[in-house]
Parts: sequence; C-alpha cells; structure tokens
Amino acid sequence: MESFFKTFNRPMSPSNRKQALLPSGCGVLPNAVGTAPGFFLTIERCRFFFLPGVPYEMKRMLVEQVIPELLRLQGAAALHSRVKTITTFGLPESLAGEKMEGVEAAFPGITLGLRANFPQIQIKLYGRDNDAARLDQRLRDAGRWAIERLGSHVISDNGESMETVVGRRLQAQSATLALAESCTGGLIANWLTNVAGSSTYFLFSGVTYSNQAKIAVLGVNPETIDRFGAVSEETAQEMAVGARRVAGATYGLATSGIAGPDGGSDEKPVGTVCIGFAGPKGAWGRRLTFSFGKRLMNKKVFAMAALDLLRKEMG
Repeated sequence: MESFFKTFNRPMSPSNRKQALLPSGCGVLPNAVGTAPGFFLTIERCRFFFLPGVPYEMKRMLVEQVIPELLRLQGAAALHSRVKTITTFGLPESLAGEKMEGVEAAFPGITLGLRANFPQIQIKLYGRDNDAARLDQRLRDAGRWAIERLGSHVISDNGESMETVVGRRLQAQSATLALAESCTGGLIANWLTNVAGSSTYFLFSGVTYSNQAKIAVLGVNPETIDRFGAVSEETAQEMAVGARRVAGATYGLATSGIAGPDGGSDEKPVGTVCIGFAGPKGAWGRRLTFSFGKRLMNKKVFAMAALDLLRKEMG
C-alpha cells in the first residue's frame, strides 16, 4: 500500500493505513487497482474470501485471483459455468419468452433467462458442466437454435449493444454517419459516442428541434413542413438528406416524432416517430408508432428504432 501511494506521490493517510490491518493467519489478495487488499481465511473446511466493496476492484480480484483459486481447489471436480447473451430489439419480453419455449428441453443442462434492458431484451442462456469444451459446444448449439427463432430481431449474439454493432458495421464499410435529431434530442449521438473509437465514423449531430432549425441548418423545404408537418416521413427524409450533405457523410439518419405526454392527435398519436434515412443508393422516410406513455421511454425506443433501421439498411 505504501508503494501504491508513492507511485502517485501522495501521502498515506491513517484511514488508508487501517486498510492494511488484516486478521491473523489470513492470506493476502493484492489489489492491483486500488488501496484496500482482499484476504482469505480457512475456517474448518471452508475457504472464505473477503474483497473490497468498490465494484471495479472487486470484479478484477474475483476474476484474476478468487475464481482461479476456486477452480484449483475443486480440481477434477470443478464445475464450469457459462452464460451466452443474445441482444434483441423489437420484441416484447413476453413474445421473446414464447419464442424461446422448448430451449431447455432441446438442450438439457441449459437454463433460459430473460433480462429487460429497455428498449432491448437480452436472452440469457446459462449452462453448467464439469467439461468446459462440452459446455461451450452446447451453448453454441443452443445459441444457434435461439437465433433462428428470433430472426432479424437479433442485434448481437454475444451481448453487444445496438450502438456497438452499428459502429462496427460502419467501420467495416469505412462509412461515416451524420444525424439530425428532433424528438430524440441528441440521444442517438450520446449512445454512439459512448463507444470508444466512434470518432472514426461519427461526424455530426444536429438537434434541430424547431422548424426554423430544420430549415436553416438542414435545408428542409418550408413547403414540406407546411404540407406534411414536422412529424412526417417527408420531413424526416429531407432532414436525413440535409445532415448527410452538411457533414459529407456516407449515411444520414433523422428522427422527428411526438414523445408526449402531450401533443398527439388522432392521425399522429403520442408515440409516433418518423425516421429518415439517406445513403449512396437513395433516401426514404418511415413512420412507426409505439404505445409507451412515458416521454423518456418513447425517446429511447425512437432512438433505438432509428439505429435498428440503419443497421438493417447497412446489411
């Protein structure tokens, strides 16, 4: 611990010094990324591990020190645990569960779990076996079975997020993206820039919330808005074309919608979003309607739907 503080040229406080006081007879688990060490004790026939509460420190010590020690202690009787995560979008949790009916019967030893990470649904396939190779093969087989039933709703077969998958496809094509966001208020840009390396493909985002901004910044024709409205396939298409042109990007993507809770009509109820796309082969606009009554939920599902359409368009 003293060496840790010397590395950062900081004094070691009395409260930090207390962290070095450990039970007599324990084994020490060094902390490579923090100050408080972990330790272990053997009480009768049980091995107890004690780790610091900071999640990042605890997880690293668990992976690098505790789990290997547990496997060593178990020897040939070691039971390996694995989980395969399939990320999906566009299916409610109940329907995703229905599509997965039969997986446990088809693949003995595999347990199904569902995790809602709105607006994505994660399919979790859990397995345990004392033969690691056999377990890995069983999970691969179960994963293929699940993906066949989930179809185009599958974003990733290894738990990756939509923004990660879209970013990788853009990189693979040496393509770039520009955004024009109205109802999503910059949410798509925020998600994309949370991915390391996004500067290689993400060029521009304009939160053109007002009609005047759509006209002045993106070059949307005022007559388009007058005739069809700001929330329309036609306006969204022109927004995407404008974003692509302004940034010189391969693709332009735009959103204009009604997040609520007010502002809807019979023709365009709350939950309506129009998504515009522009690319080398042309441009289009599409209208979708979702039934979520909460504003933030609508913004999230609008943003995810836009990225999903882009993902499918890129192939």
